[in-house]
Amino acid sequence: MSIMGRISFSCLFPASWHFSLSSQVLPRLVIPSIRQLLFISLVVCLIGLLYLLLVAGKGHVSWITKENHFHRHLARVTDIDATDTTNPNLNYGLVVDCGSSGSRVFVYCWPRHNGNPHELLDIRQMRDQNRKPVVMKIKPGISELAKTPEKASDYIYPLLSFAAQHIPKHKHQETPLYVLCTAGMRILPESQQEALLEDLRTDIPVHFNFLFSDSHVEVISGKQEGVYAWIGINFVLGRFDHVHNDGEAVVEVHVPGGDQQEMLLRKRTTGVLDMGGVSTQIAYEVPKTEEIAKNLLAEFNLGCDVHRTEHVYRVYVSTFLGYGGNAARQRYEENLIRNTAARNRLLDQHIGETVESPLLDPCLPTDLQDEIGPPMQRLYLRGTGDFDQCRQILQPFLNHTNDTQTSLNGVYQPAIDYSNSQFYGFSEFYYCMEDVLRMGGDYNASKYAKAAKSYCATQWKILRERFESGLYASHADLHRLKYQCFKSAWMYEVLHTGFSFPTNYKNLKTALLVYDKEVQWTLGAILYRTRFLPLRDIQQESLKGAHSHWRHSFSFVNNHYLFLACFFIVLLSIILYLRRLRRIHRRTAQRCTPSSVPWLEEGLGSPTILINL
Repeated sequence: MSIMGRISFSCLFPASWHFSLSSQVLPRLVIPSIRQLLFISLVVCLIGLLYLLLVAGKGHVSWITKENHFHRHLARVTDIDATDTTNPNLNYGLVVDCGSSGSRVFVYCWPRHNGNPHELLDIRQMRDQNRKPVVMKIKPGISELAKTPEKASDYIYPLLSFAAQHIPKHKHQETPLYVLCTAGMRILPESQQEALLEDLRTDIPVHFNFLFSDSHVEVISGKQEGVYAWIGINFVLGRFDHVHNDGEAVVEVHVPGGDQQEMLLRKRTTGVLDMGGVSTQIAYEVPKTEEIAKNLLAEFNLGCDVHRTEHVYRVYVSTFLGYGGNAARQRYEENLIRNTAARNRLLDQHIGETVESPLLDPCLPTDLQDEIGPPMQRLYLRGTGDFDQCRQILQPFLNHTNDTQTSLNGVYQPAIDYSNSQFYGFSEFYYCMEDVLRMGGDYNASKYAKAAKSYCATQWKILRERFESGLYASHADLHRLKYQCFKSAWMYEVLHTGFSFPTNYKNLKTALLVYDKEVQWTLGAILYRTRFLPLRDIQQESLKGAHSHWRHSFSFVNNHYLFLACFFIVLLSIILYLRRLRRIHRRTAQRCTPSSVPWLEEGLGSPTILINL
């Protein structure tokens, strides 16, 4: 390398890669001034700050707002995976459902609460290594021990022992246990109920180390059971997550305990219709309630902080005994026997007393022969399959009055906003639509009535042939076929006459499962009864203070800061290198003789400095 009037760059590549620069032009292109360096640095810093604010900041906000939504939907997928019992942050809970025909224990689990008082515990059913729900059932019901209450603890021991085997032993003392008794115990005298419960309260703590107190065992009312079922279904559907997306239905709710003008906009919850064999139940949220309905509503707070009202709900729940599918058929048959006997005595007839002179029943499929009643009051029936006539005959059994806002049996029913509501129908609402008619799912009154009318009018022998050909649901049996016509008409009347749903109502879904799993009222029970547990985690989070917040923020944006730090280091290195080149250039210029300048003025070719690479 030699210093001359021109600098030339060349390398061992084709000739087109050769170029030269004048020593006077080089400073302007390669060696910027101090002002230029400061200007470039300022521009780069501004670009970096904009990047941090727009990209990193936006990502942080979107991550926060979407995390819970993502994990809520992800839970529906991972909920079928085996529970990781080695996870130290996993908590457990037990609920024993002591029903009329048997008792079942349900094991639930949930991760550590994130400390946000606006969110509920993410409770899900525990699954074993085979991905099966950890559930065990025994028979008969605990009410069968009414005369031997001292055996109650021995009766329930297998259930609790089964649950204890699935929960890590070091977690037992912090695992809440609830023993909740339903219909079978309600019919017992209070003294017998208390004797059974007292034996459980005394003996369970002796054999098991669960978190258990006297208040954890009780007989719950039908209203409580309905509220728990409503909570469980809406929790699984994600209706308690108040971060709603565009397009999701919302509803305005009067904030309980606050100013009547204060409104809260949150996700619309789902009402529940459930028709069993004995009873029918309805439960739904009442966002705006009248004074007359206050004593009929269950008002509760699912949040861990009683001073926050975002998770306060008013739910109307009513259970109607004798209005289930089987109980309604029994009442109907008893009425047929009683009225036919009275008519035969009055008119001296013998209708229904023999197979040759059967009583015509519009609620049975065409030509189906049936017999009802005890031996001394045997009544023979033959179906005519008239769906519309069956509906008219069943209307008096609803005991519905002409008063506004009344439902079955004249019970008051708060107004339902049919234009902005949604209901799920379970049990008989689903069986009536799916088992035979094969139209479960979204309910359409006109299509349902048409299908039911067609089924009723079909001759019994044809229905039998279809059944034997496997055209109906796998769990449908001959009992379902015989009484499908009656139950179809009963369900229709309960829904539209009893509960006053309009026939053009489009937001009723009949279902057996929610997200492919059966939702028990026990899920709602443990969600409600453990609602204060997050306070422990919230207090621990608050003790961490700003340090925890800084660490969390840094863990998210550290990649962006690292990028900017590397970028500035590289920029600083370039600036320092350019400044060094500038100093070298100045020293070189000072060494040049005056005779090296005239060639610029005379237009002579400048000497060349060869640099071989």
